[in-house]
Amino acid sequence: QVQLVESGGGLVQAGGSLRLSCAASGRTFSIWAMGWFRQAPGKEREFVAAINWSIGITYYADSVKGRFTISRDNAKNTVYLQMNSLKPEDTAVYYCAAKRSTGSYYREYEYWGQGTQVTVSS
Repeated sequence: QVQLVESGGGLVQAGGSLRLSCAASGRTFSIWAMGWFRQAPGKEREFVAAINWSIGITYYADSVKGRFTISRDNAKNTVYLQMNSLKPEDTAVYYCAAKRSTGSYYREYEYWGQGTQVTVSS
């Protein structure tokens, strides 16, 4: 089992920045990739970004490319999401996720955090 705890959400004005953190514990040696997803009110959860835990290759949704950066610190078992140039449409609950199975970076994540609220005011 892998446990995930997010932190760093909050309220920010449009154009501002936030950094989310996700600390993993448990069987972290089994992690193949970690990702960030978000869910806005009345919408389905959507992929935001992912990173391969070993080699660090990254993937982004088109809507955040160039504004968000995912990174990881293997020594701390922590993944980060640096969010710059935030827009009101980025408002959502952001979830950290981890997966052991190889394959797609965009789906089939097995472990999820509790979520952290990000609100961007206009």
